[in-house]
Amino acid sequence: MGTSVLSLRMDGELLERLRQHAAKRGMSVQDYVVRTLIRGDFDERFRTAVEETERFYGVT
Repeated sequence: MGTSVLSLRMDGELLERLRQHAAKRGMSVQDYVVRTLIRGDFDERFRTAVEETERFYGVT
């Protein structure tokens, strides 16, 4: 899988908060943002899979 570039514009306060969160984990801001996006995507896909399974088995 290749990589692409995503450019974001954000205010200084948000960038500083991201720097602080990343620093606590010993990560760069870029790595922190990418991991956060990956985790969010996984959570969404997992939730969808659970909902589809519940519908299939009739569990609500």
